[in-house]
Amino acid sequence: MVNAPSTVSELESRLSEPPAGVVTTLAGLDGDVLVLGVGGKMGPSLAGMAKRAFEAAGLSRKVIGVSRFSSSNLRDSLEHQGVGTIECDLLNETAVAQLPDAPNVVFMAGMKFGSSGRESLTWAMNAYVPAVVCRRYAKSRIVAFSTGNVYGLTAASGGGSVENDSLRPVGEYAMSCVGRERMFEHFSQREGTPVAIVRVNYASELRYGVLLDLAQKIWEGRAIDLAMGYFNTIWLADANAMALQSLEHAASPAAFFNITGRETLRVREVCERFGKLLGKTPVFAGTETNTALLSNPTRAYDTFGRPTISPDQLIDWVAQWVRSGQPVLNKPTHFESRDGRF
Repeated sequence: MVNAPSTVSELESRLSEPPAGVVTTLAGLDGDVLVLGVGGKMGPSLAGMAKRAFEAAGLSRKVIGVSRFSSSNLRDSLEHQGVGTIECDLLNETAVAQLPDAPNVVFMAGMKFGSSGRESLTWAMNAYVPAVVCRRYAKSRIVAFSTGNVYGLTAASGGGSVENDSLRPVGEYAMSCVGRERMFEHFSQREGTPVAIVRVNYASELRYGVLLDLAQKIWEGRAIDLAMGYFNTIWLADANAMALQSLEHAASPAAFFNITGRETLRVREVCERFGKLLGKTPVFAGTETNTALLSNPTRAYDTFGRPTISPDQLIDWVAQWVRSGQPVLNKPTHFESRDGRF
């Protein structure tokens, strides 16, 4: 078993370490990588991974991260990794037009948390901005991040939704994410832009994710709602590695990949294991249902290989992190929401 990261610096180094498949993929593509919406929870490590992959391949290509950069610390951290940064509001079409050309674009922008009560902004970020980007980068290769929320709830015993299932989004956030996908599909077909859409379900690291949410509640003695009784999760570095390798598989019409863990994890069982690791007794509330937001990642695994870190390892790592009082991002996933309100 791989030893757990024990410090923030070690964790961030692990999250941005490129596996061989990423090095091979990026070395085989022409030109730089532009990461739009780099300021989110996955963006900094993805950009760092791309830069380290170019370095490992002996290439001097650029990785440029674009964000509004409300935090100067993030910008400094990216530039320390050799990632260039540009401040830009992607809602401003004039500003987007002034961004540099790039043959490879990773689109990570979007709005989820705080979307309830700000539905119009949610739709602008999740459906209008993709159209702006698609017009600007019609000649580029694009990987666009999406979410498994577009599928809606599915039976826990069914193995999860697959890429060609009908979409049944619940709530305005999920509906706006379908809008995002449709924009990328439309422009991919109209302009011939190669696009890969990656539907990520609960990428986790030690400072953020479903597993941390559960572990913290157990550690603090808070009740755990069992209504969303099942989930998938994947080590964030593995999710980013698959997303970067998706650049090679971008196509017109757009290609789709579910990126998550294959295992259907039961909330009650995960919490009971956390309880043993943390020396605490979980407190449960609500009634477990037989449906959840679950995705089947077989296509991604067949294309990119299996994740390097298993859910069992992640559970152990998160427990050690919480028990030792290490820093967290204080950004709950709200994965337990069944009505699509975030």
